[in-house]
Amino acid sequence: MKEIFRHREWHQVTRSINIPENVGIETLPRNENLSVTDALIPGFFPNLCVFNDEKFSKGVKLFGEHGKKVGKVAEVQLRRPSCGKMNPGNFDVCFASEEPLTQSLSC
Repeated sequence: MKEIFRHREWHQVTRSINIPENVGIETLPRNENLSVTDALIPGFFPNLCVFNDEKFSKGVKLFGEHGKKVGKVAEVQLRRPSCGKMNPGNFDVCFASEEPLTQSLSC
C-alpha cells in the first residue's frame, strides 16, 4: 500500500477518492480524524493510499492529468450539440445532458 495523495483538509482527500476509483484503482483513505488537530505536521495529514502497489504509477499519472484539467482556464466554454448547453472547459460531462464533452465541441 502506497500513499498517492495528501492534504491538510479531509474534504480535499474525500473529493479526490473518485479519481483513481473511477478507473478501478482501489484506495484507502487514512488519518481522517487527524485533520481536526491544530498541529501542522504533514506526516499526520489525511491521505489516500493505493492498495495495489503495481497501480501506484497509474494513479500518480491520473492525479497529474486531473491537476492539469482543473488548472484549465474556465473561460473556455464547451457546447454540447445535443442539448445546446454551454459548460466550463474543465468539465468532463455536460451538466444538463450528462454526455461526455471534448475540446472538439468548443465554440
